Amino acid sequence: MSKLMRAIGLMSGTSLDGIDAAFLETDGEDIVIRGPARTYPYDDGMRRLLLTAIADAGGLISRAERPHALAEAEQALTEYHARAVAQYLADVEIDPAAIDVIGFHGQTVLHRPEARLTVQLGRGDLLAHMTGCPVVYDLRAADVAAGGQGAPLVPVYHRALTAKLPHRPVAVVNIGGVANVTWIGRDGSLIAFDTGPGNAMLDDWMARKTGAYLDAGGATAAQGLADEEIVRRFLSHAYFNAPPPKSLDRNMFSSDLIENLSAEDGAATLAAFTARAIAKAREHMPVEPELWIVAGGGRKNRAIMRMLAEQVHNAVVPAETVEFDGDAMEAEAWAYLAVRSIRELPITYPGTTGVPAPMSGGVHAGPTAYFVR
Repeated sequence: MSKLMRAIGLMSGTSLDGIDAAFLETDGEDIVIRGPARTYPYDDGMRRLLLTAIADAGGLISRAERPHALAEAEQALTEYHARAVAQYLADVEIDPAAIDVIGFHGQTVLHRPEARLTVQLGRGDLLAHMTGCPVVYDLRAADVAAGGQGAPLVPVYHRALTAKLPHRPVAVVNIGGVANVTWIGRDGSLIAFDTGPGNAMLDDWMARKTGAYLDAGGATAAQGLADEEIVRRFLSHAYFNAPPPKSLDRNMFSSDLIENLSAEDGAATLAAFTARAIAKAREHMPVEPELWIVAGGGRKNRAIMRMLAEQVHNAVVPAETVEFDGDAMEAEAWAYLAVRSIRELPITYPGTTGVPAPMSGGVHAGPTAYFVR
């Protein structure tokens, strides 16, 4: 048996709400011992800086470019993560010397796999220097360079996490800024892809229309009425009929169609779009899942959960129903992937990203590998 490694996973998703940190003890294969998790929200200044960086990233043609606000955002983001690590270790009373590796997601600002380009802000060398811990980062880049979608990366962790559940096939859905699904067959086979929008469109809509940065609990959507014609138009996009593997940029879909709706009806329409896009993913699954497990911030949106349950045949449950942590699952996955990267185990597969063959990935940085820029 491989020696267990102690890892911290750091996830900063497309919802721009903050940093999820989680501890995992694992061999990178079958053994997964989950530890404490915490969330450290971004302040308004950090969120605004990241939104500016995402806008500035639209013209990037290489991963190394950092024009306009991107360099400032990357520095600030990395420092924010270093403070989050220090706070996390203090909060959960873990000795920093006990950590073997940090899996650092960074902030995705551009994702165009068709151009073999994906850009995650975050300096792994600086984070390693500031925390004193080895860091594995940029886990998507090698897959995209090899012709894969670079997303989703969590399926191999979903398979390990659900291995003891009685339900197969099972679907694990993460509703972050973009929603994705992992279908796990009875034999452990994997199919995974981005299903469509998650929370990002709804979050942006709420910010514009109400000043809030999310629809807490789905309360605004619950007060509105989904515009069925607009939902159908959204779902007529060619993306939904394209076979997986496939992935999405956060800003793939325009909200122009709903601009004349009220805040409530617009929120209901976007919630319906998210839910029905997830349900539509069944068209790409060999067998209907016996159970749908939902993680990510979207599981707290009761409108999305209700709409999804109305669309599929079997139970739809939040991750906590099967004793998983729906807030920490992706951070846990990044800890797991970091260990797999160190051990040169595959993190992506033809069935999850479309990469030609199973492959590992990630860039490794040690505490002494810091370069001033």
